[in-house]
Amino acid sequence: MKLIQKSSFRDPCGYLLRHEDILYREILSKYAVDYQTLINSGLYDSLVEKEMLVPHSEIVPPFDVAPDHFKTIKPVEIDFISYPYEWCFSQLKDAALLTLKTMIISLDHGMILKDASAYNVQFHHGKPIFIDTLSFSQYEEGAIWPAYRQFCQHFLAPLALMSKCDVRLSSLLSNNIDGIPLDLASTLLPLKTWLNFSLFLHIHMHSRSQRKYADKTESPDTKSSNVSKKSLMGLVDSLKTIIKKLNWKPGGTEWSNYYLDTNYTETTLLEKKKVVQSYIERYHADQIWDLGANTGMFSLIAAETGANVISFDIDPGAVEKNYLRVRNKGIENVLPLLQDLNNPSTNIGWALEERDSLVTRGPVGICLVLALIHHLAISNNVPLNEIARFLQKIAKIVILEFVPKEDSQVKRLLATREDIFPNYNQNGFEEAFSQYFKIVTCKQLEETNRIIYLMEVLKK
Repeated sequence: MKLIQKSSFRDPCGYLLRHEDILYREILSKYAVDYQTLINSGLYDSLVEKEMLVPHSEIVPPFDVAPDHFKTIKPVEIDFISYPYEWCFSQLKDAALLTLKTMIISLDHGMILKDASAYNVQFHHGKPIFIDTLSFSQYEEGAIWPAYRQFCQHFLAPLALMSKCDVRLSSLLSNNIDGIPLDLASTLLPLKTWLNFSLFLHIHMHSRSQRKYADKTESPDTKSSNVSKKSLMGLVDSLKTIIKKLNWKPGGTEWSNYYLDTNYTETTLLEKKKVVQSYIERYHADQIWDLGANTGMFSLIAAETGANVISFDIDPGAVEKNYLRVRNKGIENVLPLLQDLNNPSTNIGWALEERDSLVTRGPVGICLVLALIHHLAISNNVPLNEIARFLQKIAKIVILEFVPKEDSQVKRLLATREDIFPNYNQNGFEEAFSQYFKIVTCKQLEETNRIIYLMEVLKK
């Protein structure tokens, strides 16, 4: 049985399908010439060698024998699919620079990127990689870059807003599947950005140009022109320069300095690490999710087992610090991502099928839920049984730290509000979670009332 991947339906040149749980890409005859150019020009080999494009193998015989079929390829599959609205600032910036570098190398080989969607980039082995093999077309002398507006909407506009306004504006990407509209970005950016030549040109004036041509039959981004290759390279270089200059520092966000303000002693923290590690090592999980990972202390412990670790946190500062650390140290099996568990990523796009929810991307082998449950239950009024019901959807094994009311962190949460949580105690916790999980074992940490639980989801 073959299952067509819904996310690829917009591409007229081919589509993704899954057969016997293996991902393939069907290439249609419309793309035959461009595909042969990609291979014969040396562009494919160059990008793959630089680990900038996902490699593939050609499948013979092909699956599809329809008249418009050309070729079947099997790309190397990405361990975990993430989305731009889940990336921190530096992840989006690195993805933007990868896209521009890919464009420059393509021009050197007589091709051009016809698409510059952020969704064409994934993070693989700790680095961004281009995944859309069908995004390359033959370059024609005098042609403009057809993906210029798309690049500005998917990369430049959100990065500028994150850098110049508020880093949390990256969330606009979840409501704008084809990038942040340039007129919206122009409105939100501060007045001083009009004095920045690159932002003035690529966002403010670009936005005005779009409005000018809104009712015309052709757009300034797509109409035929006589742009020299040198000028086209200059455009790309200008974008590369402004992207490199956009920066954001994570200091001062709510949880980015969490480990500096806890009630763990050195001994207790060491014990917690050992307990968590021993629980993980009971199983051989290929993938581990760390919910509320902060800057990734326990994600790194999980990664030492060889598993691929997705390190989620709500705080953009914590995720930024986590990503910069794993990137700079060359850690290939930890992927930090933004995730608000009170409003987790949902299915979005056409028919709610283009981009998968967090739940759809599970269940995962092991899920770490450390020093998090009190924030969900106390700060956000989520009943314990609801937390348990959610976790059993996304994980087979849960390693969870229960933080009781006697803990100083919970006392801090209750200091400014009424205690309306009579069932928030160890008995209430175990009763709620026993509806969905088998409690395998637990361990109370020395010098604290905190308990680390190891639980297996009940078989339905």
